[in-house]
Amino acid sequence: MNSSTTITSGAATALAGVSPYLDTVPLQAGDSVRLIAPSGPTDEESLLRAIAQLESWGLRVVVGDNIRARHPRVKYLAGTDEQRRADLIDAWCDPDAAAVIALRGGFGAIRLLDGIDFDLMREHALRPDGRPKLLTGSSDITALHQAWDHHLSVATLFCPMVGNDPFKNSTVVPAEVATWLFEPWGGRELGFPADDREPGFPEGDGELGLAAEDGAAYSRPLSRARTLVPGTAKGRLGGGNLSLVAAGMGSPELAGVRELRERSGPSILLLEDVDEELYRLDNLLVQLVRGGWFDSADAVVLGSWQDCAEIAEVEALIMDYLGEAGIPIVSEMGFGHDPDAPSTPLGVAVTLEAPAQGRPRMWVDGA
Repeated sequence: MNSSTTITSGAATALAGVSPYLDTVPLQAGDSVRLIAPSGPTDEESLLRAIAQLESWGLRVVVGDNIRARHPRVKYLAGTDEQRRADLIDAWCDPDAAAVIALRGGFGAIRLLDGIDFDLMREHALRPDGRPKLLTGSSDITALHQAWDHHLSVATLFCPMVGNDPFKNSTVVPAEVATWLFEPWGGRELGFPADDREPGFPEGDGELGLAAEDGAAYSRPLSRARTLVPGTAKGRLGGGNLSLVAAGMGSPELAGVRELRERSGPSILLLEDVDEELYRLDNLLVQLVRGGWFDSADAVVLGSWQDCAEIAEVEALIMDYLGEAGIPIVSEMGFGHDPDAPSTPLGVAVTLEAPAQGRPRMWVDGA
């Protein structure tokens, strides 16, 4: 097969929304990755630690030209919109890049979208081997995940970011993220396991820098997931941070959400947030309900609500709005801002089983 045939095949796969990473590894040692700051600023120590982490996995790291920039007027942006957008576009269009990795979240990614030529981004969406490049990040990076799904139809990875505290403080996050970067996704269970000896997680063997500093095997947090509304569902996984999803209502990326299920098929929607009072969560959910966002949902999966209202209050609020929707609802799957948050791909087909009794489970469907 010649290179043009490979690229055409890869483009068809990407446009179909079917990730090749179900049965192939997204990254391998020697790959080039681009590290950028599309949202908030970072400090030098966090930046150097992030670079060292990526290099410890054998990756070649290319840092965005403006990653150390600061906005001249506001403290919460890593450089001007033009600087951050330029780094994002340059990273994605780099023909040698296998992945674009967000250093951290904060705020600001959504400000970049209107100035991006997505036709250009689509032309550069594939690696030399014909597979789509990978975008990684969470929290504020939800805005980019939504845009990549809508405009490019490629799967992305919603995961803790290398410049944030979980990579410094958690004994499990670096290893867990690495399993999603260096192992195929198909068939993998999502969320925390019921047993930390479940397959699919390293036993501290030192490969890919996965061993703990003291050489001990990892002990993952165990699942707290529970069913709020029982049922079974299959569909493409979408969503992310509640605040960012709500902020995107009415945008090109979330236009026509009432017709989304008819156009794109079944979907399972993920929501999580951090540092939000109950009344703020209420207001954000009202936006999504009135905008029809949940009309496309065949199930709703709740992640972490770190430093928000008590989980029982959050669950009661969700049930107020969706309890009679006739779809499965699961709580406490851990994604988001939990200190040991697990990763999950977005834009891939998943299956959710939410029994009335017992632990709910969700996994990535095979290729």
